[in-house]
Amino acid sequence: MKVSKMFNATLREVPAEAEIVSHQLMLRAGLMRNLAAGVYSYLPLGYRSIRKVEQIVREEMDKAGAQELIMSALLPAEFYQQSGRWDVFGPEMFRLKDRHDRDFCLGPT
Repeated sequence: MKVSKMFNATLREVPAEAEIVSHQLMLRAGLMRNLAAGVYSYLPLGYRSIRKVEQIVREEMDKAGAQELIMSALLPAEFYQQSGRWDVFGPEMFRLKDRHDRDFCLGPT
């Protein structure tokens, strides 16, 4: 798809919360939008850039004989309880219980 046909919402002014130059440039270029502190939506051009970087990394990993995997972001509490990090992370860590009353969290690392 031609860039001229893509949805691309560029900004003239830099948002006040953007302090780092790279952050300012990505927002102004229309690569992403800030929804809340630390929460972003990637716009079409930004998502396309991410896919290109992923493809380059994938090709280099293939050349090196490495394998790709996807790990779950939702983890059982036991992993963090055994290491003592369940209590250390405090209320910032997103925790939930499943329908069987087992504890889980979104892996922060």
